[in-house]
Amino acid sequence: MSEQKVEKVNHPAHYNQGGIECIDALKAAVAGLDGIEAFCTANAIKYLWRWKYKNGVEDLDKAIWYIQRLKEEVLQQMTGK
Repeated sequence: MSEQKVEKVNHPAHYNQGGIECIDALKAAVAGLDGIEAFCTANAIKYLWRWKYKNGVEDLDKAIWYIQRLKEEVLQQMTGK
């Protein structure tokens, strides 16, 4: 596998900011969460992490979508509906 391909798969620049790889930050951020809560939280962070370096406003919109979905899930759990 070429070095360029390996970088895109294993350590892409848009997931390495400030000396921290996004997957390591996600692991810490979702500790104690399960299921849809962990999934939505991780995805929102992922899109916020990379927006400036990959897809710009599209990634911000995706982060907002996951945050809104997480909010709906939490409210549903709180109200039992």
